Amino acid sequence: MRFRRGERRLAESGPYYRQRGWQMSAGFLAVVVVVGGVVTVLSGSDATTGRVNVAASEGPLSGTSVPKGGRPQGCRTDDGTAAEPSGTAPEDVAWRPLGVTKVPVSASAGPTRIEGPLWWCYAHTPTGAVLAAHIIPSHMSGSDWRTVTEQQVVAGQGRDMFTFQRATVQDTDTPTGAEVASYAGFSVVSYEDTAAVVRLLLKSAQGYAVTTISLRWSGGDWKVRPDANGSLHSPVSAVQSTNGFTLWGV
Repeated sequence: MRFRRGERRLAESGPYYRQRGWQMSAGFLAVVVVVGGVVTVLSGSDATTGRVNVAASEGPLSGTSVPKGGRPQGCRTDDGTAAEPSGTAPEDVAWRPLGVTKVPVSASAGPTRIEGPLWWCYAHTPTGAVLAAHIIPSHMSGSDWRTVTEQQVVAGQGRDMFTFQRATVQDTDTPTGAEVASYAGFSVVSYEDTAAVVRLLLKSAQGYAVTTISLRWSGGDWKVRPDANGSLHSPVSAVQSTNGFTLWGV
């Protein structure tokens, strides 16, 4: 990956999921994606149906439950515009606790449905992709990671590799007190109806860092598209400027 001026890749060796530098983004990229990630997976009953820990094979985003070319049953979002987000964050965004951090949610752009560990139904817009990029990887540290992976990560070699590597790491359902980063902003690198690339700006005591999430529109919702090596995001890189990012202002 080629880094833009003002960024530097954190020089580290070893498997991507064991690199210490990823602790800067522990608040959202979870224990296997970022070492030290202590994000707690949302548990409990579904606010709509009361179901707990939706089985991957029966989930709302499984291939058998989604009509071809349509949205999953019960999924409604505001898809009126596909314009790339401007220099200000969406007006209806609120911040919801997720483990040791907070993630942005939107009544219009999603996720509009929550079923156990699955936060789903994102708008088919750049803003919907942005929110999915923040939220989906944040669910990967706890014991329900397989459900989220099956439902919200694009199938293929990358997902298989992620699953293999994730299975070697202990689940983390409770915070450990480690310092984590917070979301500071985002930028949409590219967008089309079937795919999107989103850069996330993180802030921690060490400063700012960025990483990139690739997504695909699949099964009527946004899903994370992993690299062939199983990584759900690009290597985290330190950055000295917030230029080019839409700042959340929190």
